[in-house]
Amino acid sequence: MKEEDKMEEQPAADTKINRLIVALSDRSIDIRHQAVKGLGNIGRPAVEPLIQDLAGALDNDHRWYAALALSGVGAPAVNPLISAMRVHPENEFRRYAAAALGNIGIPAIEPVIDAMAGEDRVLRGFLSLALCRIGKPAVGPLTRRLDDADEIIRSCATLTLWQMAETGLPAMLDKIQEEE
Repeated sequence: MKEEDKMEEQPAADTKINRLIVALSDRSIDIRHQAVKGLGNIGRPAVEPLIQDLAGALDNDHRWYAALALSGVGAPAVNPLISAMRVHPENEFRRYAAAALGNIGIPAIEPVIDAMAGEDRVLRGFLSLALCRIGKPAVGPLTRRLDDADEIIRSCATLTLWQMAETGLPAMLDKIQEEE
């Protein structure tokens, strides 16, 4: 493909992404669902525009559909979402970004645990919520982090397993019993 053809495709892709993002607020739930699917299918190019949209969303319905679209993108959205959570301290943004990470699931586990090493306690709480949403697949990686060299990671792993209740507590208790 020629370089000029690629340049012509980019504005068309941007226009399609923008149209789909606008459709996330459509009155018709079917149109919103189609937009979520379409943005997920576009993949990586939709991530930054969706994050910007999530940050500027005026209502929770729109935030929810933007988060669903980000989770539909999958693994390529994980690190950009975590980075955005660091620079957007608004609880609503972080809540929906955490929901997207939780819906992404397994590809988000290790990056989310690693991101807990920061000093932002509120951010760590939202990251913990993402891991709780992932559930059982996060238990093993969290349990392994109970021995992490970083005290904050150890503490976050413990608290997250505790917060996971029936899903996380048995693994944590087994780990404690092994050490005794």
